[in-house]
Amino acid sequence: MRFFPRWLVLLLAPLAVSYVPPVASQSARATVSGMVHDSIAGKPLAGALVQLVAADSTSRFGQTVVSDWQGRYAFNDVPDGRFTLGFFHPMLDSLGLEPMLRAVAVMSGKAVNADLAIPSATKLRSAVCGPASAQNSNAVVVGVVRNAQDRQPVVGVTVAADWVELSLGKGGMARHNVRRVTATRENGWFALCNVPSPGTMTLLASRGADSTDVVEVEVSSSGFLRRELSIGSARTLIIGDTAWPRLSARKAVSRPDSLALPPRRIHVGNGRLSGTVVAVNGARPLAGAQVTIANGPQTRANERGEWTIVDAPAGTRTLDVRAVGYYPQRHTVDVVEGAAPLRVALATFKSVLDTMKVIANYDRFNNLAGFRERSRSGLGRFFTSLDLARRQIYNTTDLFRNMNGVFVDSDSDLEDVIWMRGDFAERCQPVVFLNGTLMVGMNISEINAFVRPKDIVGVEVYTQSQAPPQFQAALSGCGSLVFWTR
Repeated sequence: MRFFPRWLVLLLAPLAVSYVPPVASQSARATVSGMVHDSIAGKPLAGALVQLVAADSTSRFGQTVVSDWQGRYAFNDVPDGRFTLGFFHPMLDSLGLEPMLRAVAVMSGKAVNADLAIPSATKLRSAVCGPASAQNSNAVVVGVVRNAQDRQPVVGVTVAADWVELSLGKGGMARHNVRRVTATRENGWFALCNVPSPGTMTLLASRGADSTDVVEVEVSSSGFLRRELSIGSARTLIIGDTAWPRLSARKAVSRPDSLALPPRRIHVGNGRLSGTVVAVNGARPLAGAQVTIANGPQTRANERGEWTIVDAPAGTRTLDVRAVGYYPQRHTVDVVEGAAPLRVALATFKSVLDTMKVIANYDRFNNLAGFRERSRSGLGRFFTSLDLARRQIYNTTDLFRNMNGVFVDSDSDLEDVIWMRGDFAERCQPVVFLNGTLMVGMNISEINAFVRPKDIVGVEVYTQSQAPPQFQAALSGCGSLVFWTR
C-alpha cells in the first residue's frame, strides 16, 4: 500500500466534497487554473485529481477538482495566501511516482496559471536507471502487477524480460539470449533497466503457480515503456494421447508415427472475456471468426460478430483472432473481473498484400536469386512471403505445424524445439540458417522472437539428403531450416 503526503488525504474523499470555510475578509478572490500534461504520451492528461491546499496558517482552504478531456482544471474563489498544488492519477502509481507537488502564491486576488505534468521519458529513465553510458542503454520498462481477481497490487512477483541480441565478430555472427529479472515492490511496481531500444522483447510475470502468458512488447526509440500486468491462476487440461515418452533435446527418441503429435494442453480458469469482430472497411460483423486465447479455450463469433469466452485463465493473456479472407491479429488482453468488451477490426488480405508488392524488387539481392534458383531444383520445400500471408500464421514456427516430416513441440513441459524425421533416426533436431549464417541451437521461442513472419522473404526446408552443401552442418545428421529476411 502506498503512503501519501498528508495534503493528499482529501483525494480519498468523494470528489464533490471541498471545504471552504467562511472568512471575515471580503477581499477579492482569485482563480488558480492550468493544464495537466502527460509528457510521456505527449498529450493532455484527462481524469487527474487536482488538489489545492493551504500551506500556511492564514487560510484553511482546500479543494479538489478533476481535469477535463483537455487536461484543464480550475479553482475558483481562492483567497490570498500560499498553497500547495498537486495531482494524483493511476498512471503515477504504474510509474512508481509520488504525486507531483508545486508551490503557488495568490496575492491581491490576481489570477494564477500553474501547469502540472508527468515527467518526460528522459527524466524518468535517468531517475530509474541512472545516466546512459556505453554499458547502460538507459532504456526501461516499468509497470505494476495486479491481482486479476481484486485488482490490488501484488508484492514479490517475479517479472522477467527476454530478448535476442546478435553480434558480428571475427568468428561470424553470434547470438546471445539476454534476460533481465526483477521483483515487484510493496506497491506492485517493477522496473527493468537496460532493455533494447528500439526493440522487441517478451515479458512474463509469475509467482508460484500463478503467472501471465509470455507477452510480446515493443520498446520505442524513446527508451521508455509502461506496461501493467495482471497475474492469475489457471488449471491445465491435457487433451490427447500421453502414452509416449517425452522428448529430449539432446537425443532422438523413436516412437510410432501414430503417436507423433504431443498431447494438447489447454489452460482454463474462471475468467470471462467478450467482444466483437468486424471488418476494417465498413465495420461489417465477421460471423464465424475464430477467437482463441493462446493455449486456452476458443470460440466463434455469431452473426453479429459477437463472441464470449468462458472458463478463460485469469490474468494477462494473448488473444488470437482470425477469419477466412482476413489478416489475423494477436492482442495482449487482461482477463479480469469486469473487463470491458473488446472490438477487433480485421483487414482483408488484399489490403495487406498490396503493401508487400515491394518484395518483387528484391531481385537485386543475390540471396533471393539463389532462393529462386534452388526452388526450381525440385529438392526441398520453399515458401515465399505471400505463402506465409495466405497461411495466416502468427509465429514463424506455425509454418511447420502439420507439415509432413516436421514436428513442433512447444508445450512448456516439453523441450521447446522443432523436430524433423531423419534419414537414420526417427527424430532429430534440424540446423537453422538465418540469411546464410548458421544459428546454433535456436529453439522455437528464439525463432519466433527473432524471425518474424512480416520480415520473411523466403523459407527453405530440407531433409538431410536434400540440403545443399552450404546449408549442412558437420555431423548434424539432420535436415535444415533456412530463413531469408529483409
